[in-house]
Amino acid sequence: MKKKILLGTTAAAVLAAGTFGAVAANASAPQAAPAAVTAKKADADRDNLRQDTHLTIEAATKAAQATLKAAEKENQRVSVAVVDRNGNTIVTLRGDGAGPQSYESAERKAYTAVSWNAPTSVLAGRLAQAPNLKDIPGTLFLAGGAPVAANGAPIAGIGVAGAPSGDLDEKFAQAGVASLND
Repeated sequence: MKKKILLGTTAAAVLAAGTFGAVAANASAPQAAPAAVTAKKADADRDNLRQDTHLTIEAATKAAQATLKAAEKENQRVSVAVVDRNGNTIVTLRGDGAGPQSYESAERKAYTAVSWNAPTSVLAGRLAQAPNLKDIPGTLFLAGGAPVAANGAPIAGIGVAGAPSGDLDEKFAQAGVASLND
């Protein structure tokens, strides 16, 4: 019985000391700067901030679905990928019957289009002057990628792969871009 009382007393003393230490630490901590000072600092730092326009998941999905519909109208089996400005995939849809290679190819075409803010068919033509472009990781310099721009700046890329020609792939990607203007 004495052990239980001693243990209980010891636990209570430790708890009290911990509580006192926490209160004492809070009392001695420097006070936070008033909100007005913090807001003024943030206003001064705005010169160091940049706002970007991003495609929402809803818009990316709408564009991907419009792309697939355009391909289906021509009985083509493709995959479509929509990536953001940084090349991160927002949405990828693999159409019924699309080949297994089309998924990755669509992502790489979308990444290439947004990276250079140009259709990949145009970029493929640049390989003659700079063949080492094809060595850049994650890129694919084949027709089928189209950039999405806002105020002249790239915000996303749409890539399509799986049709018998890159021209068709790119035509379908452009249908996805056009759907964003509806």
